[in-house]
Amino acid sequence: MSGFVGWYNNFSDIDVHKKTIKKMNKTLNTIGNKNNYYISKNILLGYNEKITKYKDYTIVYSGRLYGADELKKDLIEKGFEFDTNSDDEIILKGYVHYKEKILDLLEGVYSFAIYDGNKVFLARDRLGFKPLFYTVVDNNLIFSSEIKGILAHPLVDKIINIQGLTEILSLSPSRIPSSGIFKNIYEVKPAHYIVFKKSIKEKRYWNVTNKISHETFEECTSNVRNILENSIKKQMKGKIGTLLSGGIDSSIITAVCSNEYQKANKKLNTYSLDYEGNDKFFSKNEYQVSRDNYYIDLMKNKYGTNHKNYCLSQRKLASTLKQAVVARDLPGMADIDSSLYSFSKKIRKHNKIVLSGEGADEIFAGYPWFYKEVVHESFPWIKNINKRESLLNKDIRKKMNLKEFNKKYYLKTIEDVPKVKDEKEQYYKNLFYLNMVWFGPALLERKDRMTRGANLEARVPFCDHNLIEYLWNVPWEYKSYGGTEKGLLREAFKDLLPEEIVDRKKNPFPKTHNPKYSKIVCSLLKKRLRNKNSILYKIFDINKINELISTRGESYKTPWFGQLMSGPQLIAFIYQIDIWAELYNIKFEI
Repeated sequence: MSGFVGWYNNFSDIDVHKKTIKKMNKTLNTIGNKNNYYISKNILLGYNEKITKYKDYTIVYSGRLYGADELKKDLIEKGFEFDTNSDDEIILKGYVHYKEKILDLLEGVYSFAIYDGNKVFLARDRLGFKPLFYTVVDNNLIFSSEIKGILAHPLVDKIINIQGLTEILSLSPSRIPSSGIFKNIYEVKPAHYIVFKKSIKEKRYWNVTNKISHETFEECTSNVRNILENSIKKQMKGKIGTLLSGGIDSSIITAVCSNEYQKANKKLNTYSLDYEGNDKFFSKNEYQVSRDNYYIDLMKNKYGTNHKNYCLSQRKLASTLKQAVVARDLPGMADIDSSLYSFSKKIRKHNKIVLSGEGADEIFAGYPWFYKEVVHESFPWIKNINKRESLLNKDIRKKMNLKEFNKKYYLKTIEDVPKVKDEKEQYYKNLFYLNMVWFGPALLERKDRMTRGANLEARVPFCDHNLIEYLWNVPWEYKSYGGTEKGLLREAFKDLLPEEIVDRKKNPFPKTHNPKYSKIVCSLLKKRLRNKNSILYKIFDINKINELISTRGESYKTPWFGQLMSGPQLIAFIYQIDIWAELYNIKFEI
C-alpha cells in the first residue's frame, strides 16, 4: 500500500530537478520504502515500490485490487504478457488496451497516475478510500497520494485562506469532495478521473442509478448474503485478521472469515479496543448503549478465534494526537483518529492486513438520522453549528457564515441525487446519497490514513461497489425490516451469529469515557494558548475557549459531529488545529 508523487510540465524540461521529486517522495507516510524514481524530460515520478513501465506508459499506484485474475486473463487473451502479479501491471496494461474504460473493470480501492508520453491520467476509486491530490501552478501539474507530498514542492505555498478555514470550522472532519483544504490544492473526487495535458479535464465514471426492483424480501436477503460474502472472501487474500467489536458488521466479517479459515484448519486473528478506566466510567447514552466485551466474547467463543484486546491509556490517546495530524495532513477526528492509529500500531505486530466493517451503516441504514423523519436543512451528522460559530472571534465571524456554508453544500449534494417519483423513497435516497458522498468518505479517510500511518493495510468489504449498486434500489421497507437499524443485514446473516448480537443495538467505534482524558487535553490546549502568536488567537474568542477548557467541554455533551465527537473531542480538535499550523508552517490568509 504505497504512496507516490509526480510533477509534469509539457512545456519545459524538468528532468534537472531530481532533488525536488526525491524530497517530495521522502515525505510520504507509506508502507513501501524503496524510493524509486522515473525521470524524463517532462515528468518526474516518485514511488515507494518498483515503478512499472510498458512501452511509452508508466504507472505509479496506491491501493489493492480484488479479484483481478479475470481481468488479467482477459488481457492475456488479447495478447499481453505479464512479468509480475502486481496490480500496477494489470492496471497499466488494462489502460493501454481499454484507456479510461479500464476503470469500469476494476474492483477494489485505488488511486493512480499513468503517463503515456503525452499526457497524465489520474484516477481514484469509486468511494474514495485511497487519496489523490493535485495542484496546477502555471503549466506544472503537481500531484501526490498525500497532501504533504505536494507541499514539499518549492512552487507550492502552504496557504489556508478563508474558504479553507470555513470548511474546517463548518464541515470538518468531513471535506468537500474536491477539496484539499490548502489554497489551490484539490483532490480527485471519488469515482472520477482527470486528464491533464495543457489543462484539467475531469469526468465521473461511476454513480448509482435508479432501477425498478420486483424482488421479494426473501430474494433480497439471499442476494445481499451472496454479494457480501463474495466481497469478504475476495478480500481474504494474504494473512488477514479482523477488527471485532461484537457489533453486527464486524461479527459478520469475522464469521465468514472464520468459516473459511476453519476449512483450512486455521484460526483467525481478531482484535478489539478498549480504554483505561472505561470499566469504571462508561455510561450509556443515546449513541453508545453498551460496552463491547460481552459480545466480543460471544463471537470469540463461537468461532474460536485468536483474540487480542488492547487497552489504551489516556496518556497514549492524547500524546498520539500529533501523529494523527501528520498521518492525515489535517486536523481530524481528534482521539477518534489517534485511538485507531495506536490500535493499528499494536495490530501490525501480528498482522499486516485487517478487514473492518466501515460502510455498513451508510448502505444498510445504521445511523440514528435514518430513523428520525425530519426536514433536513443541512448534514444530519453535523450538530450544534451555532455553538461552533459562537466560539469564533468577531472578526472571523464577519468573514464567514458556518451555517450557510454548510447548507450550501448540503443543498448542492441533494440536487445531484438520482430522482424517483415516490416521495418517501426519495427522502431515504437523499440520506443514502449524502452518506455515500460525505459521511462515508470521512470515515474511510480516517481508516486509510490512520492504518496506513501505522503500516497496516485495512480492507473494507462493505464498500464493494456491487453491493452498493444493488442496495441503492432496495426499498426502504426492506432495509428497515423489523423496525430496527440494518434490519435487512441482520436478517441476511442471522444464522451465522449469536442471537444477542443479531438483536444488539448499534454502537459506534469505542471511545474513552474517562474524565482523565478531558483533563489531559485541557492541559495540552492551555499550554498551546501560552503562545500569544498562536493561530488560535486569530480564529477563536479566547474567553470562550478558556470557558470550554474550564468546564472540560461539558456544554458539548451532544456530539458536534457524528456520534462520538463531543466536548473532549472538540478541545482536542482545537489543539490539533494549532499543532497542524505549527508543524506545517502554514500561512493563513484570513
